[in-house]
Amino acid sequence: METHARTVVKAVGWQVLGLTVMVVVGAVLTGSVALGGQLAVVNTALGFLCYLGYERVWAHVRWGRR
Repeated sequence: METHARTVVKAVGWQVLGLTVMVVVGAVLTGSVALGGQLAVVNTALGFLCYLGYERVWAHVRWGRR
């Protein structure tokens, strides 16, 4: 099982990558970097919270481990 700190570091790294991609996609689709950035921040915040919970649940699942 991994530590809470490791889970948080992994989640932050993943969300930074996702935030960057969402800003670019949002800007392209809306024509506005500001609006694309706002959408990306909301998506990142929600995704971060969901990912933390998801990882903690899977940390307790024994299936597939040796």
